[in-house]
Amino acid sequence: MPLSEHEQRLLDQIEQALYAEDPKWANTVRISDPRSHYRRRLVKASIGFILGIVLLMVGVVIINIPLGVGGFVVMLAACLWGLSSWKRMNGFGETAATPSDQLRGRPGRRGGPRQSFMERMEERWRRRHDER
Repeated sequence: MPLSEHEQRLLDQIEQALYAEDPKWANTVRISDPRSHYRRRLVKASIGFILGIVLLMVGVVIINIPLGVGGFVVMLAACLWGLSSWKRMNGFGETAATPSDQLRGRPGRRGGPRQSFMERMEERWRRRHDER
C-alpha cells in the first residue's frame, strides 16, 4: 500500500533529520546492497572459526579438555553463523512459489502456511474424485 503525500513528506523530513544528526550512521544506512552486511558477517565468522581452531589446538596441546571443547563449540557456532550469512547473501531458500505451485495450492519455500499431511492427502483425493 503506497504512502500518501503527507506521509511521504513526513518520512522524508524524519530521514533528513536523522541524516543531519548522525552522518556516519547515514552513510552506513545508505549502502544499497544488503549483501555487504552478510559479507561482513562472513568475515567475522571466518575469524571466529580460526579462533576456534586455535582454542582447540591449545586445549589439545596443554591437555585442557574444557578449553578444547570450548574451541570446538566456537568453531561450530562460527560455521553455522557463516553458513546462514552465506545462504542469505546468495539468496538460497528465499524463492517464492512458482506459478504452477500456486495453481496446485503449494506455497513457496517462504510463502505462507504449509499444509499438513492430511490436508494434502484430502486435496489429492478430491482432485482424483473430480477427474473421474
